[in-house]
Amino acid sequence: MVQRLTSAEREQLLEPLLIGPQAWHLVSERDAIKTSFSFQDFNQAFGFMSQVALKAEAMNHHPEWFNVYNRVEVTLSTHDCQGLSTNDVELATFCNKVYARFQ
Repeated sequence: MVQRLTSAEREQLLEPLLIGPQAWHLVSERDAIKTSFSFQDFNQAFGFMSQVALKAEAMNHHPEWFNVYNRVEVTLSTHDCQGLSTNDVELATFCNKVYARFQ
């Protein structure tokens, strides 16, 4: 069973994602993080989504996302624990690494 992040884990694992050029943001109405990625065009956005989809499937941890042309909004939360888990941190970190390859 996946466990919700503890206070110590939030400080150690989550905090680094909340700062920097590709910062994630806490969602106010639930225990989740969200960010938006912008690309040069639809093909790059779709390429990003494809890479993230393969990782998400391998983890059995699927993002909530929304795509319009060159923009992809991603929200992460773990439904099994109704909040943020290490799975969300891992997938957010992976998203940032994939996005950096497109820059």
